[in-house]
Amino acid sequence: MRITHGAPDGAVAEEVGARIARTRLERNLTQADLAARAGVGKTTVQRLEGGETTTLANFIRILRALELLDGVDRLIPEPLPSPIEQLKLEGRRRRRASGSRTGPPEVGLKAWSWGEEVGGPD
Repeated sequence: MRITHGAPDGAVAEEVGARIARTRLERNLTQADLAARAGVGKTTVQRLEGGETTTLANFIRILRALELLDGVDRLIPEPLPSPIEQLKLEGRRRRRASGSRTGPPEVGLKAWSWGEEVGGPD
């Protein structure tokens, strides 16, 4: 079953429980093994796999024991900062360069001075 926005809560809970059960079996763990790794009772694992309610803390422990906790970060990504917060984080950025006022002459060009002919015969 695909979990969608319109799915009833009970159906979503049953699907989540079934997915946890399949993952546990793929890893060749018994319910007792998973419960011991997660630090919860076997009945908690049974209830969760059956689509019944459990505490969020127990759900997190079971996900961690199955090495699925990283999926929560993808499930609920961290919100992006607001535009005002982004401006504060970036600080004041330069918008243009300020040319150098007294810099050395460009490479390959001789500095011109009074009394020298420019472009005259050699």
